[in-house]
Amino acid sequence: MTIAELAPIPLPVGIRARQVDNGNGLSMHVLEAGFDAPGRPCVLLLHGFPELAYSWRKVMLPLAAAGFHVVAPDQRGYGRTTGWQQGYEAGLDEFRLLNLVRDAAGLVSALGHQTAAVVGHDFGSPVAAWCALTRPDVFRSVALMSAPFPGPPSSGAAPVFAQAIRHLLDGLAALHPPRKHYQWYYSGPEADADMRLAPQGLHAFLRGYYHHKSADWPQNRPFALAAMSADELARLPTYYVMQADQTMAETVAAEMPSAEQIAACRWLPEEDLAVYTAEYARTGFQGGLQWYRCGTGGRYIPEMQAWSGRTIDVPACFIAGRSDWGVFQKPGDFEAMQATAFTQLRGVHWIERAGHWVQQEQPAEVSRLLLDFLATPR
Repeated sequence: MTIAELAPIPLPVGIRARQVDNGNGLSMHVLEAGFDAPGRPCVLLLHGFPELAYSWRKVMLPLAAAGFHVVAPDQRGYGRTTGWQQGYEAGLDEFRLLNLVRDAAGLVSALGHQTAAVVGHDFGSPVAAWCALTRPDVFRSVALMSAPFPGPPSSGAAPVFAQAIRHLLDGLAALHPPRKHYQWYYSGPEADADMRLAPQGLHAFLRGYYHHKSADWPQNRPFALAAMSADELARLPTYYVMQADQTMAETVAAEMPSAEQIAACRWLPEEDLAVYTAEYARTGFQGGLQWYRCGTGGRYIPEMQAWSGRTIDVPACFIAGRSDWGVFQKPGDFEAMQATAFTQLRGVHWIERAGHWVQQEQPAEVSRLLLDFLATPR
């Protein structure tokens, strides 16, 4: 079945979907709001894992109502965007961060804009940060959500990275009980099938995964860790540092919300979750998992070292849920972001009653903060 033959995704009135050739090998599936008035400034919204352009549905209309052309694509490897290589054995080069920047810049140009504000959540956050770092002429402001950006890797980081990671992974395996880090699990060949073919079913797996990382899971009470060590990382929830003998499907099954909790979940009702279920049932997760493989292997550190010591000099802000462990999952990143990575960090904002899925859990407050930031004189 071709993309054109798929059933339309249910969207709020005022948001449309279409395919756009981004000039970098992709036919990108994009959601748009504020498209009916030419000359509007562009805001590009970049999702993370395991999400879609659909995850921005609740903030797009408020941004459009304020006068912006709001664009949210399914990123490379996700949803209804086509043109990327599928499967674990596919080449990784196309999924590296600098090529994802080309995807974003190409899309902005294809839509007729010369500049844009870029907003990234979760794995979309480092993409947005690298957009602002490498193409400040295009991306004139940047808002990051959930994942702080500590700056580009230092010169000589590659050998240090490999040694430190080996020590860390060995340390996690030596704990009692043994543990493993989710990003290296996601980088293995089994992760896609573990989740796509989860014993509880794909829909229940996604429900458990989103619940586990949200403010609805009461144990999400994050704090800064002291060091990037096995003992410290073992304090993270199991969706980040897993039991060594469990899959991610088994990990989240242990925290599955009750039927009553599911019925009470207003930020992700069953009909909204069904959109994710249908898309991931069709595509699987491997396209998004390739992004993790690019990071965990260290292969692309050398090309990123070309920006070693550079700062992000466009206006920036950071937004996260108060219950989001993602801010602290890599000790030191949050502090480095504030101290050295940006020269115009206009604000760090914590949103109450929100976990990792901040723009879905508390869209009104995210919209307000984004509009305040976008209205700030540049």
